[in-house]
Amino acid sequence: MTTAIPVGGRGMTRRGLVGAALAVGVGVPLGVAGRASAAPAEAGPVRLSLPAPTGPYPVGTVPLHLVDRSQPDPLAGPGRYRELMVSVWYPARDVRRYPLAPWMTGASMRALLDSAGFDPDAVTAPLTAGHEGAPVRRTGRRLPVVVYSHGAGSHRSDTTIVVQELASHGYVVVTVDHTYDGYGEFPDGRVTVREFDYGSTPWTYSRDVRFVLDRVTDLAAGRNPDVDHRPLPAGLGAALDLERIGMFGWSKGGTATALTMGTDRRIRAGLSIDGPMESGPRPDTDLDRPFMLMTAEFTRDAEPVAEFWSHLRGWRRTIQAAGAVHSSYGDNQWLVPQLARVIGMSDEELRGWIGILDPARAVRIGQAYPLAFFDLHLRHRGGHLLDGPSRAFPEVTFVP
Repeated sequence: MTTAIPVGGRGMTRRGLVGAALAVGVGVPLGVAGRASAAPAEAGPVRLSLPAPTGPYPVGTVPLHLVDRSQPDPLAGPGRYRELMVSVWYPARDVRRYPLAPWMTGASMRALLDSAGFDPDAVTAPLTAGHEGAPVRRTGRRLPVVVYSHGAGSHRSDTTIVVQELASHGYVVVTVDHTYDGYGEFPDGRVTVREFDYGSTPWTYSRDVRFVLDRVTDLAAGRNPDVDHRPLPAGLGAALDLERIGMFGWSKGGTATALTMGTDRRIRAGLSIDGPMESGPRPDTDLDRPFMLMTAEFTRDAEPVAEFWSHLRGWRRTIQAAGAVHSSYGDNQWLVPQLARVIGMSDEELRGWIGILDPARAVRIGQAYPLAFFDLHLRHRGGHLLDGPSRAFPEVTFVP
């Protein structure tokens, strides 16, 4: 496989990329929308920051390099197979000697910024709450597993605020880079970005997730699926509860969540973050397992979301935060305002990115509602947040 050409290298303008993305309801990652403003010429790179998770446990993380030998890679050439990077997040112990993992690698962050015309060295990726390689916290019982699927043209880190929140409350979360439909970097330094020749669809994402679930099964059986044979954190395999698996995704990943639940009963509960439910074929299987929609631009009464809703036969909810835009429930809502201050983005441009939902409130919504959903359906922990409107979250409406 050769190093991929950054987005825009084939002549598509940022305006055209964003327009095409929004037309089909896909994710628009940090650095690929709006007008690129010049960074101060003499300013050094500023490190962005993420809010801390609220759970009682420190967080650990480890990347895995996987190869799906059932899927030839047409872009890499004969004899090559589809490669994926994933990260596993989990409650950890003895974290002090383990470094914090960056939100993205330096090379992929620079490619992301450069693709939008920003100075690639204007900012550096934030550090996450995840300690690389730290041992897994011993609990005496296995932990529920949640898989995350990103938006089109994005990356597995785009909802890290939610991911590390779940891990800090005792979940193992597996985030997947869908190669050729976003930004990533393999251990040998190959940086991949969106390749329109690949023709990735939500079904491609679903196939990736089913493959990753098989590799999670390998982990639980004590095997190491990493093709580079890098060591795993102590206690990781023994911590995985394969009877309690959930999935969530943003945008295209939300659609992939619905598709995967319709084809793989290992997933017990699904959450879509503003997924358009557009694919060929669409997710039209009747689902008897819990499913929740967190909507913004792809509302419940719009097609094809409304059609998908009609196929939900089990527990179901739709919530929507006032003033939210497509990316409001993910990391963009928190990170873009920081980038805006560095590059001198106008208030009007910033509103085009994040709408009018206050970033701090968006973070709390993104932390609270996915956690409540998976707590209810993977842990059978009551709570009342999903029963109806809450005084703690006046922005959130329950769509009847």
